[in-house]
Amino acid sequence: MSTPARSRLRQPASELQPADAGERGSAVVDFVLVGSLLTVLFLAVIQLTLILHVRNTLVDAAASGARYGTLADRNAADAQERTRSLIGTALNPGFAGEVSTGEVTVQGLRTLEVTVRAPLPVIGLIGPQGMLEVTGHAAVQQ
Repeated sequence: MSTPARSRLRQPASELQPADAGERGSAVVDFVLVGSLLTVLFLAVIQLTLILHVRNTLVDAAASGARYGTLADRNAADAQERTRSLIGTALNPGFAGEVSTGEVTVQGLRTLEVTVRAPLPVIGLIGPQGMLEVTGHAAVQQ
């Protein structure tokens, strides 16, 4: 005793009805669509991770440069050079193009402020100029 559904499964490919023929190859299309969506999502997560890495590295370099510049035998020019050196070592010298220093007062204390403007890495390490600005502060020793 065979049911109509079972007999349809046993039919050769040449005898498929038009409704069944329309489903052929849909698994490949589904795979391509889902695979491309997952690839784009994966690349977006990797790009966000790279942007956060660059930002955190720049913040650390600016803060380290500010602390270095406030040592007793150092000055603001030394802070700039130290910041450029740290950025060039950790990332790329192109990210250290705009480093500036200045003395500011924060909550009544004289502090050395190191500001870094760098390109935001949009595709890999390439990006528009001056999109990312970070600062680091350190109290000036007297």
